[in-house]
Amino acid sequence: MKAKNKIKITMLSAGILLVIALPCIAGNKDRAGQAGATELLINPFARSSGWGSANTAGVHGLEAMYLNVGGMAFTKNTELLFCHTNWLGGTGIGINSFGFTQRVGATGAIGLGIMSMDFGDIDITTTDLPEGGIGTFHPTYSNIALSFAKGFSQSIYGGLVVKGISESIADVSARGVALDAGIQYVTGKFEHIKFGISLRNVGPRMRYTGDGLGFKGVAPSGVYAMTVNQRSADFDLPTLINIGGTYDFYFSKDSLSMKTNRITAAGNFTSNSFSKDEFRAGLEYAWKSMFMVRAGFIYEDGITNEEERTTAFTGPSCGASIELPFGKRGSTFAIDYSYRATNPFNGVHSFGARINL
Repeated sequence: MKAKNKIKITMLSAGILLVIALPCIAGNKDRAGQAGATELLINPFARSSGWGSANTAGVHGLEAMYLNVGGMAFTKNTELLFCHTNWLGGTGIGINSFGFTQRVGATGAIGLGIMSMDFGDIDITTTDLPEGGIGTFHPTYSNIALSFAKGFSQSIYGGLVVKGISESIADVSARGVALDAGIQYVTGKFEHIKFGISLRNVGPRMRYTGDGLGFKGVAPSGVYAMTVNQRSADFDLPTLINIGGTYDFYFSKDSLSMKTNRITAAGNFTSNSFSKDEFRAGLEYAWKSMFMVRAGFIYEDGITNEEERTTAFTGPSCGASIELPFGKRGSTFAIDYSYRATNPFNGVHSFGARINL
């Protein structure tokens, strides 16, 4: 009876998320490219991006703030994470991400995550000086996320994220707010079956404002100068919904040694409101939860045909992690790496370090 009630609660919660998401996901291919703040679609973390961000149902800790915040409820005590991404190798774009999660109460966890994109210095150009030489400007994209997750039972976990969005150069900027929500459901004798659903980037439209949108001109009469301010158009956020599942395969059913070798298969469907829908698949092998290798593939319409592809990513990704224990309280230190294939550019490399206290 209790198991049936848990399933009903999970299905009801997932249904609520779907009902909320439907108006936001009612997009089509004609709307592709019309959303802004697309940095919200970038996975800045090495561990989950290594297998194509396919583990919506099984992601835990701070990285769950990106894929499915419900997994943040699995935080044991304190987790600290830093990750650097060399975005689209050769472009000079770097992404730095930092954050922490903290256990609160018996089943809750709070988290703070910060992502910042560095585009380097870009030459200022004008119609009179198209080659530059009059200085540089420095674009800044950053997101700050506050989250809370809670375990409602031994099987059901859910959470919410509030994100502040900032995009700016010296004289033009845009600010916005977005919400994420997610649920994970864990079942099976060995808790080896997981399902997850998450709704991301729901929020009001954003608009650019600032002195950079104005220019000086001369009144039609030619008597006096005047400043003309241009109005920028509002733009939507790239709302999406993830639905996924994972299954853990153990080489042994012995409770003492079953976690020595594990293979996890993950699948995920992403419905994007302003770009093509995506199917994600991934595999991860883990030895004693100390050494992990993973690979993934992201498929969307036309991705295997260079002439039809509308993204720099070609689909494959891979990664590895080494996690070593230290201290007497079960603390661990981990190094993560992932690679995402692209054409053109030289791929995306991510390096991360995490401490679980």
